[in-house]
Amino acid sequence: MSTAESSKGRQDPYRSFRFRVELEYANHETVVASFTQFSGIRMTTDTLQARAGSDVRGVQSVIPTLTRFEPVTLSQGVVGDNEFLNWLFDAVPNDVSGPRTLPQGRNIRIVVLDDRGSTGIVWSLLNAVPIGYALSPMDGSNSEVLAESLTFAIGGVARVNERGLWEEMNW
Repeated sequence: MSTAESSKGRQDPYRSFRFRVELEYANHETVVASFTQFSGIRMTTDTLQARAGSDVRGVQSVIPTLTRFEPVTLSQGVVGDNEFLNWLFDAVPNDVSGPRTLPQGRNIRIVVLDDRGSTGIVWSLLNAVPIGYALSPMDGSNSEVLAESLTFAIGGVARVNERGLWEEMNW
């Protein structure tokens, strides 16, 4: 079992503070990043209310139309990998020209860990494109830890459960 079990065989829920972030590069290499906060996933779907012409009850049907995924933020971490930062800054204009390239969408996996540190549930943020970056202030008079925050627009979500089954959520 991938969830924690007590001595009575009860399955405990996954804890929100035990996760890791995996960034997938174009060559399918994966780099693990360390962040202490993940904003979570928020999806909304607009609907159209309509009544079928053959409906004799007079009840409106709900038809899903446009689905949106809000940007996600990874914060309170540091990315030490230059290839990842190059991907992030490719969309930023420099002092003599515009952006070098349009950033390529990449998949980011949020891996929830059980109490033993084993992989539990994995959410894959599909076609993630960097849209924000923040570096915490630095102050020589205190002892705070340096931290980066990254924000991504995402094009969909897929989930792998503890049995390894994909549950597509990219409508």
